[in-house]
Amino acid sequence: MMQEMIDWIEDHLFDDFSLMNLGNDMGYSPFYCSFKFHRMAGITIKRYIALRKIYLSSIELKQTNQKTIDIAFKYGYSSQEAFTRTFKHIFGISPNAFRKNPQPLQSYVKLNMNGIKEGFRLDISQKLKIETLQSKIAGQFDQDILNILNGQMMYEEFYTQQLMGKSDYVPFNEAMCSNDTCSTIFSDEFNKIRASGHQVSLKDYEKITINTLKPLFEKQYKCIVLWFGDDMFCQMNLLTVLAYLKQMGYKGKVYYHMVKETTYDVEETEIRLEGYKEIYEQVLIQHRIPNVQLMPVMYQGIKLYLDYLKEDNEITAYIKKHLDKSQDDLLKHLFHLFPQYGLGDVQYLRIIKTIGEA
Repeated sequence: MMQEMIDWIEDHLFDDFSLMNLGNDMGYSPFYCSFKFHRMAGITIKRYIALRKIYLSSIELKQTNQKTIDIAFKYGYSSQEAFTRTFKHIFGISPNAFRKNPQPLQSYVKLNMNGIKEGFRLDISQKLKIETLQSKIAGQFDQDILNILNGQMMYEEFYTQQLMGKSDYVPFNEAMCSNDTCSTIFSDEFNKIRASGHQVSLKDYEKITINTLKPLFEKQYKCIVLWFGDDMFCQMNLLTVLAYLKQMGYKGKVYYHMVKETTYDVEETEIRLEGYKEIYEQVLIQHRIPNVQLMPVMYQGIKLYLDYLKEDNEITAYIKKHLDKSQDDLLKHLFHLFPQYGLGDVQYLRIIKTIGEA
């Protein structure tokens, strides 16, 4: 029933939405449809429709020459100004600025409730795309390149697929969206704070996180390529690495390869390091939105992070409504419904335990 509702909504995205019509076609009361959708999806129907429309509009801005005002009307906005306000609120950039300089942003794809997939396969076409990007960069910088990958899982996948050629590559094994941090990244104080937050010994933290990054600390590279996803978890890790590169005064080229971790589709963006140390401090220490222009995907990640820090957020609300589920089922649904956060089982289990004990 839930998937039928989603399919119906998608078929009527460009109509004036009517909860009454949805209920009539589903054979349930409008109230029940609204209640069931919110309970199952973790967001309201209105919010789902708004996110889907604004994401689809970003594709048209990027891929077509349609006037902005025509796109605004197509997606149900009463004026170009209303469209611009919503677009900037979601992505942190105006539609016209995005069109002139398209940058990575977090996608809002159609919900799929029919089966919760576990794992993924690397599409051969994406493997070829990654290899092409690597060849291009290797042609510019020979082999004087360091690739930093988000986490051990991505590292092992890239190792198994032999995607990095002869370039050096290391994993960033952290979860910066959780626990406290400090201003000087990878300092003794930083390592102690992070180890304490993760409830591991300093020795174990250094073994898992610091020792794997030795090439970054010990070698001079002409180019650093950052392979991170578009979710909140990855964006906070990415922000930390960018801030560290600025902290160390890195002068080489920096590229961000935004990876869709379910498909390994990849999008390349060159990064300038100016301002990232201040952004890191404002977000991860002061817990506030920076007042500077950001990549849309990082802006989205920061907003999700600040919501995630709140005691009451969409994740905790969903968990409270589904404590009757088994832990395994609840985890599967959380992974499926909130991919934009990119949280792992450790983070979710901690939240579930805290709510269960309250």
